[in-house]
Amino acid sequence: MYKLVKLEDIVRIPPDRFKDDQKEVVTDILREQYEGKWDKELGMVLCVQDVLEIGEGRVIHGDGASYNNVTFNVLTFLPKLHEVIEGHVVEIVEFGVFVRIGPVDALAHVSQITNDYISYDKKQHTLTGKETKHVIKEGDYVRARIVTLSTKEDVVKVGLTMRQPYLGKIEWIDEEKKKTQEKKEEKK
Repeated sequence: MYKLVKLEDIVRIPPDRFKDDQKEVVTDILREQYEGKWDKELGMVLCVQDVLEIGEGRVIHGDGASYNNVTFNVLTFLPKLHEVIEGHVVEIVEFGVFVRIGPVDALAHVSQITNDYISYDKKQHTLTGKETKHVIKEGDYVRARIVTLSTKEDVVKVGLTMRQPYLGKIEWIDEEKKKTQEKKEEKK
């Protein structure tokens, strides 16, 4: 899930940057400190959106730098357990598919793609269902549920399932909806 979060911090502005535009300097420093970093509560910080307020600077004895309280917005991405997400398949491997969800690649193990037996085609880089003949390949758009989430420092591991109703490759979902609708019409 993406969020715009308002944060406060103290930024150290080095003396050699005093002549530069203060907002640009603070933005540069915040981007270096925050962007691309993982925080347990915020998730992945994608970008420093804007600096809202820069307080009056303080100089500490023995350090010529200015320390300023700042308020700023960051755009974050934090996947949640059991959240339903959509993304593109970016890699097919023998043991599953990697799906790009925001800035993170998540794994759907072959056992979590469909109820059908799945075989891997090395030449085509596809996974195919034995009975359904459903094929999944790179570039396919899928819907899945997050079933495992592990975060250690800047490493995020996300596990997915597509074995629940209305999850999987979007074309499969559309087929399932169509069959359900036809069954309802037959009963009338």
